[in-house]
Amino acid sequence: MTTNAIEPKSKMWNLWHGCHKLSAGCKHCYVYRGDSKRDVDSSIITKTKNFDLPVQKKRNGEYKIPSGTMVYTCFTSDFFLEDADPWRVEAWEMIRLRNDLKFMMITKRIDRLHESLPEDWGDGYDHVTICCTVENQDRADYRLPIYKTVPIKHKIIICEPLLEHIDLSSYNIGSWVEQVVAGGESGYGARTCNFDWIIDLRNLCAGQNVSFWFKQTGARFVKDGKLYHINRRLQHSQARKAEINFNAIK
Repeated sequence: MTTNAIEPKSKMWNLWHGCHKLSAGCKHCYVYRGDSKRDVDSSIITKTKNFDLPVQKKRNGEYKIPSGTMVYTCFTSDFFLEDADPWRVEAWEMIRLRNDLKFMMITKRIDRLHESLPEDWGDGYDHVTICCTVENQDRADYRLPIYKTVPIKHKIIICEPLLEHIDLSSYNIGSWVEQVVAGGESGYGARTCNFDWIIDLRNLCAGQNVSFWFKQTGARFVKDGKLYHINRRLQHSQARKAEINFNAIK
């Protein structure tokens, strides 16, 4: 289950909001940036009014989210956040019930997976993708050994924001990863992303037959030794123009 863009038949499901900064990639978190403009404290974790969105129904009894939809889950928090432990059992029940949907979530807390799974998880739900973020070599070397061994049917490594060169060659990703996503950092104070780091990840993926998606350049992008300041609205399109995405053949 890979994706090179937000799918046309998709839905956001932010069942709780807010998070706690955990590692270097969190420094300029887009949730914190957005909340600060609305004078909202991002460190306060709250259930949202859309907590039960997957099971909400129309007046005619049909689900509001139609079968086959990709549901991007908990993108203004972390699904495995400790504060959400009291709510997660009910969340898993809704995910289990709606096995006609595809759920995707991204976490920096893969080390909390085992204590956060439903009892019937087994080796994973077929309709759930859990992505693991690694923004630098330190977090890659901590999170990926855990991620490689945990029972998840669909695994994607997210190298975003990519803060330095990351070497994934020792992890044999071709045997267990469906896709690697890489991109720079956006927003005020964004840290630099180097095209060489992107290319090295892309070449590793191509060599191991793992899909690769260069998602965005970020605001400060270095290519051929030159620093480019790229407007937010152009960061995705400039990444596409590089034409380095790779679709694995399985």
